[in-house]
Amino acid sequence: MLNYPVLFVHGMGFRDMKLINYWGRIPKIFTDDGNRVFYGGQDSNGSVEDNALVLKERVETIISETGIQKFNVIAHSKGGLDMRYAICRLGISDHIASLTTINTPHNGSKTIDKILKLPQFPIKFGSACTDIWMRVLGDKNPRTYNVIKSFSTDYADYFNEKNRDIDGIYYQSYACVMKKSSSDIFMWFSHMIVNVIEGENDGFLTPAGVKHGNFKGIVRSNSGRGISHCDEVDMRRRRFTKKEGEGVSDIIELYKDILQSLKDENL
Repeated sequence: MLNYPVLFVHGMGFRDMKLINYWGRIPKIFTDDGNRVFYGGQDSNGSVEDNALVLKERVETIISETGIQKFNVIAHSKGGLDMRYAICRLGISDHIASLTTINTPHNGSKTIDKILKLPQFPIKFGSACTDIWMRVLGDKNPRTYNVIKSFSTDYADYFNEKNRDIDGIYYQSYACVMKKSSSDIFMWFSHMIVNVIEGENDGFLTPAGVKHGNFKGIVRSNSGRGISHCDEVDMRRRRFTKKEGEGVSDIIELYKDILQSLKDENL
């Protein structure tokens, strides 16, 4: 059992829902170990700044209702940026024991840099349509175009300068990669594009783009599939393969490693 409960912070495109959990089977690993689990509840496509405010309020609400004073935060994708902003800029650093990020764009994406050099009207139009849909799904203030820009390397440089790691908080990060574009029907096209521009990736981000704090390395599967951006949060709700071999056969193994790493740090 950990010394502090776990706060899960989701990434872009999905929300924390009671019926369809963003994290699949993952939270059960922590509750089975005796840990309390909470969720961030920020918008799917909210800006970093807006979502950080929601996370600050969420932390303060949990503290008020339970008396809990510190959390181990586990964040996926953009959720890691949301949480870093909340920690550094919104005064909740005293309540955070650790921040573990999985494929968070800490260093940005060169692919997004190239996309942002293309004519922007189609991107802005598509983002506006996405915002309408996200409001239908429950977002209060979706800002998809703003979110896309927050994945650029220029934004990452600015963000990292303004949101430096806080002493006393343990930071660790993980990267995952797909083995081929056909591995994931939802990520095949983006994986192919990023692979041409930047190299191996999880369908969205490269290992170089997600390194932060104590980088725990690249997590690979022992199947021909690899691990996609969707697989990282157990979207399929099942193991990759029954075969044994080098690499993980189930994404659950990654989170068991995270749990153990937090125990090793006495968190």
